[in-house]
Amino acid sequence: MTRVPNNQEERAAAFLQLHHGDRPLLLPNPWDQGSAKLLESLGFQALATTSGGFAATLGRLDGQVTRDEALGHAALMSATTGLPVSADLENGFADDPGGVADTIDGAIAAGLSGCSIEDFTRNPEAPIYELGLAAERIAAAAEVAHRGPVHLVLTARAENYLHGRPDIDDTIARLRAYQDAGADVLFAPGLTAAADIRQVVESVDRPLNVVARAGLPSVAQLAELGVRRISVGQAFAYRGYGAAVEAAREFLQEGTYGFMELAGLGVKSGRAAFT
Repeated sequence: MTRVPNNQEERAAAFLQLHHGDRPLLLPNPWDQGSAKLLESLGFQALATTSGGFAATLGRLDGQVTRDEALGHAALMSATTGLPVSADLENGFADDPGGVADTIDGAIAAGLSGCSIEDFTRNPEAPIYELGLAAERIAAAAEVAHRGPVHLVLTARAENYLHGRPDIDDTIARLRAYQDAGADVLFAPGLTAAADIRQVVESVDRPLNVVARAGLPSVAQLAELGVRRISVGQAFAYRGYGAAVEAAREFLQEGTYGFMELAGLGVKSGRAAFT
């Protein structure tokens, strides 16, 4: 049985090590404390929050959560499980490097083992930070993340593929800059083509994370390409919402109870996880 690290420093070190194992780290994204316990009970080795999934629990869309809310949620998730927890901290909830550094301070105080910072500005007119500023933001985050006894695992995200700039050369240039700025893990959400993923892997010297999307190669294929971490983003959370919609429509429109079979699996799994 794998020993569960018993303090934040050990959990963060274990989390970093998981990126250098024999197979990619499968990193699911729970959206509340119950889903965190459930996923832990199924055998995952680490967890990561999802900004979109958490926002949905508040009846909001992704990008509509404040820094204090995100960090409070991260603290709850870290306290819920003995596994390493990384947090989706969006763009650091700040444009300037100093503000991003303050967010990383909050992440360490929340008991996290890692976090991610993206280069998406939230400005539809200029959705991606200029590269120089983007790298300065990661450098400021890394300085705080790595200065103390807890080596917070910093993931830097190049968001251009998600926001109208599907340029692989731009992605690679950004990830290289973030690597040089001190990021421990690199992430380019939106990549699905095997050739693009291979090109990125071969162009950087840090573990690469990809996120599950339609058309993404299988875990085994991604392992062959050199991917070191695979996450699911808000997919599990919204898959749950989809199951609830299907059940509600059956109940409302057909008056039948076929949804009880899947509900039964949930009850059984919850009872095992929540003890």
